[in-house]
Amino acid sequence: MTDPQNQQKPFSLGVFARGRVAAGLSPGDIIALALSAVWLLAMTVFFFLAGSGDQPISSDPLRGVMIVVAVFMPIALIWIAASAANSARIVREDSARLHSAIDAMRQAQVSQRQAAGTAVKPSVEKKLDQIAAAQAETEAKLATFSSIRQNKPAIGGLGDVPPPPALAQASLALGIPPEDMAPPITVDDFIRAMNFPETADDKEGFRALRAAMKDRHASELIQSSQDVLTLLSQEGIYMDDLSPDRARPEIWRRFAHGERGRTVAALGGIRDRSGIALAAARMRQDHIFRDTAHHFLRKFDKVFAEFEKNATDPEIAALSDTRTARAFMLLGRVAGTFD
Repeated sequence: MTDPQNQQKPFSLGVFARGRVAAGLSPGDIIALALSAVWLLAMTVFFFLAGSGDQPISSDPLRGVMIVVAVFMPIALIWIAASAANSARIVREDSARLHSAIDAMRQAQVSQRQAAGTAVKPSVEKKLDQIAAAQAETEAKLATFSSIRQNKPAIGGLGDVPPPPALAQASLALGIPPEDMAPPITVDDFIRAMNFPETADDKEGFRALRAAMKDRHASELIQSSQDVLTLLSQEGIYMDDLSPDRARPEIWRRFAHGERGRTVAALGGIRDRSGIALAAARMRQDHIFRDTAHHFLRKFDKVFAEFEKNATDPEIAALSDTRTARAFMLLGRVAGTFD
């Protein structure tokens, strides 16, 4: 007795074959049949009328071959055209199914990543969390230090003593923010801060980040970059996974000087199609993501224009390889900044 499981595959193939046959003739086949029938009918009428005359057509073999070719060649051409039309239709259907399958796989991958949540955080997301924790710890220490200084009792029981005139004059509110009175950040620290610390033990990275946070413009760009990197990580897009085509420093300088269009198109060197598609879809559907991305692009444009004035070509190349610059290249290409 034959095992039913062994008959399953032949049965399935048979059903598939019968399904293709049962689908009937395609419109191209029907048109080809109609044209063939009309042509044969026309040839039959022609030869009937030609043979009914006083003289027969001819019994020459060469002429007979020419008659056969003249009768059946158009029919062959009709069916070749019908076969080509069917092949084109099948290719279009297969292409549509392939695109649908790719879109379904991409949606499933995004849904799986979103469902996973924070169960397994990639390296960049962990680094961002570590940076935020270190920044909060530093701010807490500064606040504690300030409160201790303010609550410290007067020495010798003299009570509150007014400050000397020179100190009182230095503390006048002249409308200058404290961050503008901080020492300027160095180029090396700025570049290191734009890439964020590599690990929790990256002391130089955290030192550069703290130095950059004292500069008002750099701190605004860092915070905007951190927001963008966090939102991109929710879509499974991480800057460490991108390998952009590096643009020459002179192209970055053209961008800093206000040039747009094809002259600076090389700055959009991100070639990751999946990342570009996911970022573009998120920008179309999520207005918060879109506003955050445009805010980041404006901040990067403004800060880089000041950075370029005093930076050398190697320093511009080093900045272009940071995580912040890669996020700018990706979002700039999605937003059409380099078009």
